[in-house]
Amino acid sequence: PMKLRDVPSACPSLWRCLPCPPAELRLDLVLSSGQSFRWWESSPGAWTGVLEGRVWTLRQDGDRLWYTVYGEEDEHKEEEERDGCPAKAAKLDVAETDRILRDYFQLDVGLSALYHGWAAADPLFRKVAKDFPGVRVLRQDPVECLFSFICTSNNNISRITAMIERLCQAFGRRLCCLDSRPFHAFPSLSALTAADAEARLRALGFGYRAKFVSGSARAIAEGLGTEGLCQLRTVPYAEARRVLCALPGVGAKVADCVCLLSLDKAEAVPVDTHVWHIARQRYGMALGGKSLTPRAYQEIGDFFRGLWGPRAGWAQAVLFCADLRKGQ
Repeated sequence: PMKLRDVPSACPSLWRCLPCPPAELRLDLVLSSGQSFRWWESSPGAWTGVLEGRVWTLRQDGDRLWYTVYGEEDEHKEEEERDGCPAKAAKLDVAETDRILRDYFQLDVGLSALYHGWAAADPLFRKVAKDFPGVRVLRQDPVECLFSFICTSNNNISRITAMIERLCQAFGRRLCCLDSRPFHAFPSLSALTAADAEARLRALGFGYRAKFVSGSARAIAEGLGTEGLCQLRTVPYAEARRVLCALPGVGAKVADCVCLLSLDKAEAVPVDTHVWHIARQRYGMALGGKSLTPRAYQEIGDFFRGLWGPRAGWAQAVLFCADLRKGQ
């Protein structure tokens, strides 16, 4: 199934595969729909991105998910780098790489069964979902997820993607280079707390978000710590959301995105003006006022949790993806 020409011109470890039918995962839908901003379609049907401090290429073939992982560069290979920027094969065992991918895509959650449940409860979901199978929720690193979503306010996917790329190049560790394109790890919390971080972010075009990124980095470093942020996975949804909303630049929607996409809160339903319109127009919710108030925000989330159940945030991800695709 893999041909050599499908492989970027670096030295990958071998291609490996996991059983994974398209009804359980559609890479093209999941990796381009604004959950993560670190994947790009490097050749038709192949997605290259950074996950757990390594560079991966993923592709699907029938009922299998194929992947390869690239190794980090050797510090002493500068001459070779100038010649063509190679990457060494990664020394990760199969059990470990399989585990990382299964965890990231939450493959232990059976998606087709969930779709059946949501379709039975909601005729509107049933109508949309038949064209959008395999949309599942990623389980991301909480630090990366939080700082990525702080950058999403008043922004679109292509601009957010470019901002995150500049952020990683400026503050993240360089990993390797594929087809003369450098890849960087997401910055550590400590990199973002540097005294000049805000000024550097402004110079990178972050605007008012620069203050929120550096401010939240400092607040976490001085408070929860990275460890404490990850431990929000074990506390109730309302508590995780409250802790996040206390950070600079984090409102209800960003908090819900972080809860859903990195803190295991499958019931979190991020509501933007778009979802607010869907709730009013398609679901006939009688919501007072001309804008999305905190009270309306809560009512919409509660409505969808009542309709779709404990993984309401996953169902909303399907509708969001469908709307995004139709809008493109």
